[in-house]
Amino acid sequence: MSLLFVHEAEDREYLLSPGETLECDLGVLEVPEDVGPGEIVESHIGEPFTARKLRGPDLFNHFERTGAPMMPRDIGLIVGHTGISGEDDILDAGTGTGVLAAYLGRCGASVTTFERDPEFAEVARENIELAGVADRVDVRTGDVTDQLGDLDRYDVVTLDTEDAPTMVERTPNLLRDGGYVAVYSPFVEGTREAVSAAHEVGLAEVETLETIQREMDFDDRGSRPSTAGVGHTGYLTFARRV
Repeated sequence: MSLLFVHEAEDREYLLSPGETLECDLGVLEVPEDVGPGEIVESHIGEPFTARKLRGPDLFNHFERTGAPMMPRDIGLIVGHTGISGEDDILDAGTGTGVLAAYLGRCGASVTTFERDPEFAEVARENIELAGVADRVDVRTGDVTDQLGDLDRYDVVTLDTEDAPTMVERTPNLLRDGGYVAVYSPFVEGTREAVSAAHEVGLAEVETLETIQREMDFDDRGSRPSTAGVGHTGYLTFARRV
């Protein structure tokens, strides 16, 4: 499994597997086969690199991307509001880069995720392998709506697709008792449609959150929220089968 090799002085980091070789302006770094987290490996010119175990934010930063991935702050809300744990079975529609599926797999859940684009799905499989959760995350190519009749019931259904409202209509037949559906949308219109669909099919505890977070700036003049960056990442709607 890959490790993160960090050069503190230059604020650089590289994903490397045991036995790999990195060639850069900091020298040639040959990664030992038995290297572990916390160990320091020097390049041939003596530049030190510290090995670190990969964590979720590292994967978010280093996954190969096929589009805009779901932000960690949104993933945290999904985990917190649905209570996802290692005993859960998850259906995820709209794999994309695979960030959400990887996070949920690292929580110990079993994830079946669907991606329509074959090239995107292949990239997601490589990312899932990098995350070390290929045994818990099954990346399938195709439209999930074409395979609903072959699917079991799940503890949580996560949706990040344009046709999410249509999928919400089908979730009563996909969720176990007490299970949740979580819908991510970058637009208010899609969010409104998902909420309406949830009410129409009798789902309970329907709520929507705009996922605003702002970083804080601290300097000699004072402290205030940062004026840079995106003001919001999107909207999350949650509903429950009771």
